[in-house]
Amino acid sequence: MNTLATFCIAAHRMNFSQAGEELNITHAAVSNQMKRLEEWFGRKLFERSGRGLKLTAAGRELLRTVDASLLAISATSEKLRISRDRRQISVACLPSIATRWLVPSLSEFMQRYPGVSVELSYAEAYQTFDPERHDILITHLTQLPERAQTTQIFSRTSKPVASAAYVRERGEGLEGRLEGARLLHDATTQDWEDWFAAAGFRPSGFTDGPVSPDFNYLFTAVLAGHGVALCPVEVFRQEIERGDLVVLSDIATRKDQGYYIVTPERRVPTVANFVRWFQERVSAGVG
Repeated sequence: MNTLATFCIAAHRMNFSQAGEELNITHAAVSNQMKRLEEWFGRKLFERSGRGLKLTAAGRELLRTVDASLLAISATSEKLRISRDRRQISVACLPSIATRWLVPSLSEFMQRYPGVSVELSYAEAYQTFDPERHDILITHLTQLPERAQTTQIFSRTSKPVASAAYVRERGEGLEGRLEGARLLHDATTQDWEDWFAAAGFRPSGFTDGPVSPDFNYLFTAVLAGHGVALCPVEVFRQEIERGDLVVLSDIATRKDQGYYIVTPERRVPTVANFVRWFQERVSAGVG
């Protein structure tokens, strides 16, 4: 491909020295490339007459074909480059992050980067990053993926929380040891078993509430005063700071896990801008 590109420049300039200057290589390097190209085709491409050059019939035929091909390659490459730098990015995000951190702030991103559009879709828990499906994935991970760039945005440290109304109703015995609590579950009861192991005790008189298929269902049930749930306190820090949720114990699980932004190893400017913007919003506590 490099030799063909050199051929096109030499053919348009009809001067190996000028072609070399344009390519930042020597006259001899251009001449050697053309010699190898002629040997490969088994046909003369240039006729040398005195100090000048002219194309043979084979050279003219090759120039027409290669010129058109390089133009098509250049146009396609530019289209793909624009697509990579593009003014549209695809973001797959966990619902719990999307609904309280991403969607409420998205208009601010649009104002900061006018003309950039965001295609937003829900991500599943532990979803694998696929650059063919999305530019950015926001999810929780237990292991960092290879051949991708990851940025942690939240710790997944989880503690028992309940609504302020539920705490008032149940009284002081609820805090610390969760005596008499109704425990709510996210997909499995194992999370509470892990918490009991970390706490070193099992509350007395507790009851098991429903297992929710979606974390947003669980969160809605907690806010509605249906019981106590294990929630990632950094993700729900706005609700905790407002007093909508009360942390009932400092005993925590999942301290070694986190929520991450996952992107290709090489971030194009639009993706890098989005990651930087979202980190700023999270750091400022703005959702």
